[in-house]
Amino acid sequence: MAIKTILVSQPQPEGDKSPYFDLADKYKLKIDFRPFIKVEGIDAKEFRAQKINLADHTAVILTSKVAVDHFFRIAQETRFEVPESMKYFCISEAVALYLQKYVPYRKRKIFFGKQTIEELTELMKKHKGENYLLPCTDILRDNIPQTLELQKMQFSKTILYRTVASDLTDLEDVYYDLLVFFSPGGIESLFKNFPDFKQNNTAIAAFGATTANAVVKHNLRLDVHAPHPKAPSMVGAIELFIKDQLKKK
Repeated sequence: MAIKTILVSQPQPEGDKSPYFDLADKYKLKIDFRPFIKVEGIDAKEFRAQKINLADHTAVILTSKVAVDHFFRIAQETRFEVPESMKYFCISEAVALYLQKYVPYRKRKIFFGKQTIEELTELMKKHKGENYLLPCTDILRDNIPQTLELQKMQFSKTILYRTVASDLTDLEDVYYDLLVFFSPGGIESLFKNFPDFKQNNTAIAAFGATTANAVVKHNLRLDVHAPHPKAPSMVGAIELFIKDQLKKK
């Protein structure tokens, strides 16, 4: 199967530099970008229905930049003044740096892991007296609350935003050689927009184990899986696949 057209289910990279652009130039590909899912914040009324009192919490667990935005949004909408004493435990340094958009960066109250909840809880163990708030989406991965419970952390989960399918109906008559997915939500969106989708000769790429499982669960053929031992990135895995296809010509 010759790969000439690719649809990546994410927003187009900002700026002129991206490994995707380099890949397109190298193999003369047409690569389009389109988010299959979008995030919608819940309103103050829905938040209050969860009966979560922000003032009861002394620390916040932030698993993404989106979680940061929606925590401070809901605080503003409910007129909750976040105290200076609030501590923040971020899943990664990138999220911790993004937090500076809202609070001054102070090592005494901002902590971050390397990328996983397991690493973050190692830091949290030194602060077991805190009452944690976990702002999250409606499709939060089970391993996050499970890990917190396993470590006997005192925390409350609050849904502040939800992931919904984007409207893709304008793509109904557009064909791509390869579809690239990064989350189970992207697969769900594909079938919500096109319930009768048939894969046929379209190749499918998935990043991460949960996305790959969602592909298989929907009886689709998984052609490209990243991270790969020889290619940790999605672009690298796609290039390996293209090379393999060229060899078969």
